[in-house]
Amino acid sequence: MNSSNHDNGPQQASTVALSLRQLSGADWQRFGAQEIAYIRPVLVNGVQGMAIHAADGTPIGAAPNAEMAIAAILQHEMAPALVH
Repeated sequence: MNSSNHDNGPQQASTVALSLRQLSGADWQRFGAQEIAYIRPVLVNGVQGMAIHAADGTPIGAAPNAEMAIAAILQHEMAPALVH
């Protein structure tokens, strides 16, 4: 393994995070629609829960809490992301 792959770990992660923040809504819709699901807090009939959406915004499920939402996403071989 080449050690240069790890030389700029924190700097590279910071660059990636900045790049992701600059994606437009349309870019996010195309990026990982089948591989990434995001969760966000919702209030339904006065009860707090977590909505699960595909990367393109399509609702795909719900769970009573973040842990169960993440478990459901992982069970379907997708990567979870939190939107708040």
